[in-house]
Amino acid sequence: MDDRVVIALFRHGVTEANKRKAYLGWNDSPLCPESKTISTTKRYKHYFSSDLQRCVRTAGILFPNTSPYQLKELREMNFGIWEGKTYDELKENRLYQKWVTDPTNNCPPDGESLHKFTTRVQSGWEKITHEVLSLNLQNCAIITHGGVIRYLLSKFAPEKKEFWSWQSNHDQGYEFIFDRETLRRGERCTLLLEVPLTGKEHG
Repeated sequence: MDDRVVIALFRHGVTEANKRKAYLGWNDSPLCPESKTISTTKRYKHYFSSDLQRCVRTAGILFPNTSPYQLKELREMNFGIWEGKTYDELKENRLYQKWVTDPTNNCPPDGESLHKFTTRVQSGWEKITHEVLSLNLQNCAIITHGGVIRYLLSKFAPEKKEFWSWQSNHDQGYEFIFDRETLRRGERCTLLLEVPLTGKEHG
């Protein structure tokens, strides 16, 4: 069992912008009240987080009394001038229509292309796996964003599926189970588990 490495992925709690279905990348938005009641019984040896406050605060809610190592590389895609806007506000915009139709070859104005985003996230993942392997950690958790989790699932889940085919919900995390050598080689994990989150009871 010493050869097994668990890397968990958790998305930040629901924010006010998420409720409005607005694009939320490098901008931040307060967590909704219900997000402050989520919980998990899982605990890990080490924690990593996006440096955006919605992730840092979620880490504090899910894993109290921990200090996650914050990485800018784990941020959501930068949506540029579309940050904070909804589909209804953008649907008549020709550049937006092109991006929605072909996000691989188009880019939000002043934002990130899909290639730039995934290259950045990959760099963050390599920092994390270097830390895991050099410290001989058996497990760790990453608190990040929906787009980041989708990319990591498309790259490392046992089942090969495209970026857009994966779901990343606020009420569920994932655990990648690797053997150490597979992780070192940058290959897909051997097992993927879902980790449901629960709301704390009141009263």
